[in-house]
Amino acid sequence: MSSIAQLLEITDSVAAVTDQKIDRIHGITRRSRMLALNASIEAQRVGQMGRGFAVVADEVKAVSGEIAQLTDSSRGKLKGQLETLSEFGRHLAAEVDRVRGERLADLAHNAVKIADRNLYERSCDVRWWATDPALVECAAAPDQLDLARHAAKRLGIILDSYTVYLDLWIADASGRVIANGRSGRYAKVVGTDVSGQQWFKDAMATANGGEFAVADISRIPCLGGAIAATYATAIRAGGEADGQPIGAMGIFFDWEARGQAIIDGVRLGAEEKSRSRCLLLDRDHRIIADSDRHGLLSEHFPLETKGQTQGYYQDGDSLVGFALTPGYETYEGLGCYGVIIQGA
Repeated sequence: MSSIAQLLEITDSVAAVTDQKIDRIHGITRRSRMLALNASIEAQRVGQMGRGFAVVADEVKAVSGEIAQLTDSSRGKLKGQLETLSEFGRHLAAEVDRVRGERLADLAHNAVKIADRNLYERSCDVRWWATDPALVECAAAPDQLDLARHAAKRLGIILDSYTVYLDLWIADASGRVIANGRSGRYAKVVGTDVSGQQWFKDAMATANGGEFAVADISRIPCLGGAIAATYATAIRAGGEADGQPIGAMGIFFDWEARGQAIIDGVRLGAEEKSRSRCLLLDRDHRIIADSDRHGLLSEHFPLETKGQTQGYYQDGDSLVGFALTPGYETYEGLGCYGVIIQGA
């Protein structure tokens, strides 16, 4: 429990105890007045002999009245002070939640921005690799095995330097994969028909070498079910930006590892991490990275943005900070969100 929550709890407890104690005092003074009244009646009944006792009874009654008056005054003063203290505590709690919420939203923004920067670089990679002469020659003559082997070797060299990729593929104009960079690991890729896959169709439909296609983050069966972000573009005749599409290049970014690294890198202290869950969501609020390591690609998070691109809100005992992808340079992003859910 936070110190502010403790303050509010103590304040409420003191208010309750004060009311109980004052009510008890009122009960005692009522009994005292009743005893004094009975004593006065009895003193009057016995006449001259009860005069001294009547004086004492009157004094008890007067003292009881003063105690009752003082108690009422104290109740009003204490109640006012406790209400002021409680209101201050609530205001302070709201201010702390505001600061905490804005910080969570900023951290969520930073996480999704890092994800965008990673994905922006993938869009750059696929566009310039597709102009590599070995890949162009392979796509131009898809039935020449020596060109396919040379292109595969070239893809392997690229993969040795760019370890964030699972594999790189070349498909001919009909959608048949004719070369891949990790044939030793993924031996069944060559010959696969990808003509019906969206990344291939979108790549072949690009207007020029400056355009690219991107598929939703998903599991790739030919890559052992690994989760990848797939980027693609057309391989064009002569490697020219305005050349005719003669095939397509697909690159498979190892999203599960990279996404997890981004989420695990959110700058929260150890104590905060123990009560926080960090997420990356796609445009449909499907979980694509999760610090708790569950729900990946299978769970949708009920994010409540209310039309905001960045903000926070209270969800039960938790505070939820979120931010929509801002894009990176010329890359608009995929509509992803960074989200951090933090308990009290």
